[in-house]
Amino acid sequence: MAGFASCSWPIWQIDDFSQCFQQDYLRILLPLIVIGLSFLLLTTQNILRAVRLKRSRGYQPLANGEHVHTDEQSNSDTEDDEGLSMPGGGRLALVKTTTKGSIVERDIPPGQTLSVVVEELAVAGLVAVNAIALVTGAYGNGMGPIVAVAGLAVWVYSLVLVSLRLFLGNTQWRVPQIWNHTAAIYSLQWLFLLITFRSVIIRPRSQPAQTLVYVEFSLTTLLFLIAISTRRGNKTVLLEWEDGIPPSREHLASLVSHYSFSWVDGFILDGWREPLELKKVWNLVPKDKAAAVLAHYRTFKKTTKLSLHLLKHFKGMLIMQAAWAIVSGVVTFGPTLLLKAILEYLEHPEAAPRNVLWLYVILLPVADIVRSVADNQALWIGRKICINLRAILIGEIYAKALRRKASAGKESILGKDKKDANSTPKKGLFAKLKSAVGLGKKDQKTDDTTTNTVGNEPDKKDKPEDNDEQANLGTIINLMSVDSFKVSESTAYLHFLVASSPAQLIVAIVLLYQVMGYSAIPGLIVMCFLLPINIAFAKGFTSTQKKIMAATDKRIHTTNEVLQNIRIIKYFAWEHRYSTIVDEKRRAELAALRRRFYLWAAAVCVWNTVPILITFFSFFFYTVIEKKPLYPSVAFTAISLFMLLRYPLDYIGDMIAHVQESKVSIDRIEEFLSEEETEKFEQLGLENVDESGERVIGFKDATFIWGSKNAVAEDGSQAFRLLDLDILFKLGKLNVITGPTGSGKTSMLMALLGEMTMVEGRVYLPGGRSREDVRPDPETGLAETCAYVAQQAWLVNASIKDNILFSAPFDEKRYKDVIVACALERDLEILDNGDETLVGEKGITLSGGQKQRISLARAMYSNSKHLLLDDCLSAVDSHTAQWIFNNGIMGPLMQHRTCILVSHNIPLCVPFSDYVVIMDNGRITAHGPSQEVIASGKLGDDIAQKSVPGSAHVSRVPSRVPSSVGEESGNTLVNEADGNDHLAKIQSVKKEHKKQDAMEETKAVGAVKWPVLKLYLSAMGSWWFWAVAILVFSLNQFSGVASSIWIKEWANQYTTEDVSGVFNMNSQSYSTQSFSPTYLASVAKYGSTNTTVSTLDNQPEVDVTYYLSILALIGIAGAVAALVRDLWIFLGALAASWKLHNRLMSAVSGARFKFFDVTPLGQIMNRFSKDLEAVDQEVAPVAIGVMSCALGIVVTVVLIAYITPGFLIPGVFITAAYVFLGQFYLYASRDLKRLESVQRSPLFQQFGETLSGVTTIRAYGDERRFIRDNLASINSQLRPFIYLWGANRWLSIRTDLLGDMVAFFAGVFVIISLGKIDPGSAGISLSYAIGFADNILWLVRLYASNEQNMNSVERIKEYLDVEQEAAAIVPENRPPKNWPAQGSVEFINYSTRYRKELDPVLRNLTFKIEAHEKIGIVGRTGAGKSSLALAIFRALEAEEGKIIIDDVDIGQIGLRDLREAITIVPQEPTLFQGTIRTNLDPFNLYTDDDIFEALRRVHLIGPDEQIPTGTSSPLIPPPPTIAITGADSEEPTTSVATNKNVFLNLSSPVSESGTNLSQGQRQLMCLARAMLKKPNVLVMDEATASIDYATDTAIQETIRELDSTIITIAHRLQTIADYDKVLVLDKGQVIEYGHPWDLMKKAGGNFRSMCEMSGDYDTLAKISKNAFKAKLLVDVDEDEQDQAEVNEEAANVVNVPVAGAIPSGYGAA
Repeated sequence: MAGFASCSWPIWQIDDFSQCFQQDYLRILLPLIVIGLSFLLLTTQNILRAVRLKRSRGYQPLANGEHVHTDEQSNSDTEDDEGLSMPGGGRLALVKTTTKGSIVERDIPPGQTLSVVVEELAVAGLVAVNAIALVTGAYGNGMGPIVAVAGLAVWVYSLVLVSLRLFLGNTQWRVPQIWNHTAAIYSLQWLFLLITFRSVIIRPRSQPAQTLVYVEFSLTTLLFLIAISTRRGNKTVLLEWEDGIPPSREHLASLVSHYSFSWVDGFILDGWREPLELKKVWNLVPKDKAAAVLAHYRTFKKTTKLSLHLLKHFKGMLIMQAAWAIVSGVVTFGPTLLLKAILEYLEHPEAAPRNVLWLYVILLPVADIVRSVADNQALWIGRKICINLRAILIGEIYAKALRRKASAGKESILGKDKKDANSTPKKGLFAKLKSAVGLGKKDQKTDDTTTNTVGNEPDKKDKPEDNDEQANLGTIINLMSVDSFKVSESTAYLHFLVASSPAQLIVAIVLLYQVMGYSAIPGLIVMCFLLPINIAFAKGFTSTQKKIMAATDKRIHTTNEVLQNIRIIKYFAWEHRYSTIVDEKRRAELAALRRRFYLWAAAVCVWNTVPILITFFSFFFYTVIEKKPLYPSVAFTAISLFMLLRYPLDYIGDMIAHVQESKVSIDRIEEFLSEEETEKFEQLGLENVDESGERVIGFKDATFIWGSKNAVAEDGSQAFRLLDLDILFKLGKLNVITGPTGSGKTSMLMALLGEMTMVEGRVYLPGGRSREDVRPDPETGLAETCAYVAQQAWLVNASIKDNILFSAPFDEKRYKDVIVACALERDLEILDNGDETLVGEKGITLSGGQKQRISLARAMYSNSKHLLLDDCLSAVDSHTAQWIFNNGIMGPLMQHRTCILVSHNIPLCVPFSDYVVIMDNGRITAHGPSQEVIASGKLGDDIAQKSVPGSAHVSRVPSRVPSSVGEESGNTLVNEADGNDHLAKIQSVKKEHKKQDAMEETKAVGAVKWPVLKLYLSAMGSWWFWAVAILVFSLNQFSGVASSIWIKEWANQYTTEDVSGVFNMNSQSYSTQSFSPTYLASVAKYGSTNTTVSTLDNQPEVDVTYYLSILALIGIAGAVAALVRDLWIFLGALAASWKLHNRLMSAVSGARFKFFDVTPLGQIMNRFSKDLEAVDQEVAPVAIGVMSCALGIVVTVVLIAYITPGFLIPGVFITAAYVFLGQFYLYASRDLKRLESVQRSPLFQQFGETLSGVTTIRAYGDERRFIRDNLASINSQLRPFIYLWGANRWLSIRTDLLGDMVAFFAGVFVIISLGKIDPGSAGISLSYAIGFADNILWLVRLYASNEQNMNSVERIKEYLDVEQEAAAIVPENRPPKNWPAQGSVEFINYSTRYRKELDPVLRNLTFKIEAHEKIGIVGRTGAGKSSLALAIFRALEAEEGKIIIDDVDIGQIGLRDLREAITIVPQEPTLFQGTIRTNLDPFNLYTDDDIFEALRRVHLIGPDEQIPTGTSSPLIPPPPTIAITGADSEEPTTSVATNKNVFLNLSSPVSESGTNLSQGQRQLMCLARAMLKKPNVLVMDEATASIDYATDTAIQETIRELDSTIITIAHRLQTIADYDKVLVLDKGQVIEYGHPWDLMKKAGGNFRSMCEMSGDYDTLAKISKNAFKAKLLVDVDEDEQDQAEVNEEAANVVNVPVAGAIPSGYGAA
């Protein structure tokens, strides 16, 4: 025993391991260690398990690995973890991950018991074999018996384990994870025996020993095969079919299937058979579903920065990934060393038997398969981390978005560096690296002081609290769409940085030192210099990336605003101006992109020149300084290793760049996650109970402010405040809040909802709980929750029915009642799909009144006891308002419910209400029971006379809506969809209710078509551009081949021993986002040292310098070619990017109105963000890669075939296999990629929708449901994503296998033609063969990736072809400069329709509006009022007839000429982010005085308000402001705080969509914008709907003074009662046309009945009669005043309009 396990070195002897090593180590020591470890592990696991079971007393564990899907989420409801709960109990808890529609099936592995029985028998056989060996002494004396005993021990132990599995497997005493142990023992034993088996074959022993070894090996092989081919754990798995989605097959994989990704086979086959649809894509593994991932993540306390926190969270997976990566990094050198050994053998065939050569050739593919498996496992684990991380980030950002403050002052810019006195980073290695990267200039802004839900930051102590910044919506969507993707992408490749590159570096350096000794050092020094250069490049990439992102943010934000407000931009003919603004932003973005491309090209150039430098220095040192002869064997191995070294160094540089980029992103995310949150839940608490224990709704001595408490602007003023509120609303009754525009009515509702910042006092409202936690009262069916109708209706992208139900249970009777009460019945009859009609994004397919009424219906349908309605009657016309008020707000549906209604319609609402609050400038001026307030006269006189208290409550909802009720301005826009357009998803067939999917986005099927490619290629450059490109590519490829051939020539100079060698510098892999596992540039080394020493004396003189310098020249030429190639393609790509964006922008902005009605904004924005990003950043590098790989493959095949023609035979089959593989892969991956990009839209869409409706969602307490929807969207986006990567791994393994076949056959042919070819040529052949697989893999992958990028081009092309409006300018038909000077408008037999297959909306209109007349247009639902306005602006083109303005046929002139000459004030007030000035006068055409004049005319500035001097200084705008303690107020004596008028300062900011102004103020701003143009024709579409009556009256005064033709589409009949004429439309035809007083006198007339319906007949009659008299007075001389009465009778004659416009029998008095 003395010599046990002390074998003499080397253990490898010529062709086999030494006997000692085989016996002592492989048969005794190692097997015993294996079972020892196994035993230890099993005992410790079971002891720990027993302890755990005792602790959890009575807790029953699940059977091993029975993946019951429902049990995957953590006990998130019990742990009160910061990350899980929303502050104050509005909990965003995660709910179970099993959905309602899921079916669970048990999947039992085939032959579950049989396989265990076979194992049992085989192990018993092995025990017998070893027993026989022991008894007969067949293994010889000496160590023989011990070998047999060791064998017995191993197999007896295995027998025990297998028996445990067989007999206890399905009982409660089963031992967990025992399968892993048996599988590991079989596999390792098989490996150990394999070596013995080979040595028995090549060195036969005694007959019995040989037989025993054969039997033992056969049985072990059987066990090994069973272990790797049965399902892991050989256990039953529960599969869940969730909503019919097939479950993932990953759980069912055996080891072989797992490592070779064969479990993806079925899926890829499906994709090949037919295009994949989302419902066919497998589900995620339960633990990868978003809800499970988030629940798991949130149980993990956050104590450090987000980046470190995430690293800690994923540490297990990251360590596994790194372990695989190290294996792969080490094995990478296998093929290189084997090649060296093969070539040495070729030089000295007599040195060893032939079997060694076969061993090497067989090991070539084996080594590579090991590397491939390790690589793919590392990458797959990386992808798993990636999807989990993405779920976490998106989930957290979404949850945060639901908790963010409603509105704030300034916008923060995420990712800017904040100076921070307290945080001194710990200087770890990473910290040093990071601090070395100065990321841009420091910014003086301080950070937010916030409570961070995920755990407070340690370094936020001494910051001033005056900040109130928030990320804007665009930035948040970017965080989700760009930043979270960036971060998750980089984690997928982290192992390159931390494991595989360092492993490769170490191995390569060790080998180099062995080959060259000290001369390797200069080479290494150059390499070391390369690292900082790489890091510098990386830094450069990071900073350019930040610049690109900032520029992209700006462009997307501008584009988004332009598209959101596209209607107003078209009405004002501003497209060309806004396009230039977007172009400017695009220019900045492309400039940043250009810098990045230059950097990229420079990096590639450095990468190509470094090997040349290294080779030079090392060889110079070796030959000149060390004076050693440079033998080929040294030269080639060294060059090869240096080439190999480039890859890890390059990855390290690259990965540092990526990690830094994602660090920037993760910091941006963290900054957003630590922004201030809403105080709603603290303010409202869980119950709305006051001190005395009564339930109340209202305020106690409360003051509120927008933004943060102490935020003060530069001019010392504060944001808008509500001061000293002290009221309690009446529960179960109607409460009305009224007051002038901008007085704080909406703010009061917001304060009630807890959305404003409370400075002092208390607020009471039941809103602090999640809707799902509140049980309805069994008697009334109502719950103590809120429903809220925002002033700007917020709808989700779903059907009308879904919007009304808002996921409450469907109750048919209640639903019908609500539809009738909200006057929606008629609308639903008109709409093609009834209540299944889709409400586009932001409800774009409906008119304002319809949206408002659907929003109201949602509130009424809900079971909430308390309704907050913000001015929900303003967007509907008067008789509809009356109907909704009587049947809805006062109707039976509202019994026992509190209603707090903001309204201007005092005559309608106040008399029937129980409580009134009057607001003015943020204070309550009066409040109390309605009758008292009316009596006090605070509401004006006319209401006092007509207030008739009494029960207005209708006892039940009528069963139908009268036909006159129901629509306001618009005929509905739904019908504008273009029927033959594939984007129109609205059936034009009446009432054929087809359920539509709001998110449906068309995706092209099949391969990318040639026109798409042509579009991109021609955008890059013309034919000469491509001629140059092809030339440069060929040069670059040629230089690689040239260097190989040159080295071969050089090697053949050493004719002695015919030593010759070769190596190939041309197997660079091309990769885009992923970094290819590199394939060794190959090696050829001849003559191991001992053989060359003998021939030293007669070494031929070779001119080393000559060969070296030529080699260097070839290398430099190649590098230059690469640089030129990259720059050339990049410049082309930039040209293409610019052209495509330009065309896309002009196509979209020039599209017809109906395009925007049927296309959700999210889909359009997707083209501008994700697709353009692909065009900008992905297409060019990928295209370069495709071309390089293709050329590389051609070269390889030609070379190998030239050297060993025999190779062509297997070559043909291998190529066929490749084509076959590529086809399979392309089909599936193309569909998956398309699905993945289409699935992004719903995710972004839902995100954007939530952000805009966050107050409504919170008011309803419905956050949890939205979070569930978000998690579902994340899952459906991740499903195609992860299986796309599964398909990539599947392909990668298989191309590696085929590539290994190439290498193997090349080796076989080298063996066959031994002696016929010189080693140099053999070297070329083999080295190219080894690099072949890589080229193929990247060709297929990049080709697929190129198709996917072209898919982006395809999606852009789809929008380039949308139907365009008429030309902006028709040069031969330009109207006169001052047109229209008079402003007469005449319709002559005019008809139009929205789409060919629909009925006309306007039929044969003929009427004339004289110059300077004021015309009111009224009519019922769908009468065509808005269509008339659209027609004047040619948003609808005439089908027959024409419209003439001042003798110019508007159909003949350009759209810009037309739209710039006339003006519209649209129904929906549209404002842009900026200042008051940029909104009123975006292109600086007017002076400040003009603007102030316009603001006065619309009463935004009062008659007695002084305009401060020097206001509109172009400084940075201060936030909306409030004077403190009367600093700016008129009487300095009082110290009462008042809100300052923001309109006195033209540089007051206006936030996105004008959200910091009230709806009324926005409408007035739009009116002011129209007045500034001093138009001669002004069209007003419901322009004053949200304005209080007093201001409206004042504005009507202003409008009357205007000297222009005014066409008003009116809801309030009061508005138009004193106009010159009224046009009554019905079903697109003129019914009545004349002076309002004339029409009112007409018995049974349409107009008269409308006036009667409105309940205001007397007032209207008085107004119109007075106007009529006044008009006559103007016409009649003073002397003849007594004739007035007579003339009144004859008035109709005066006003006779164009013949044919009025029904006969009326008008000729």
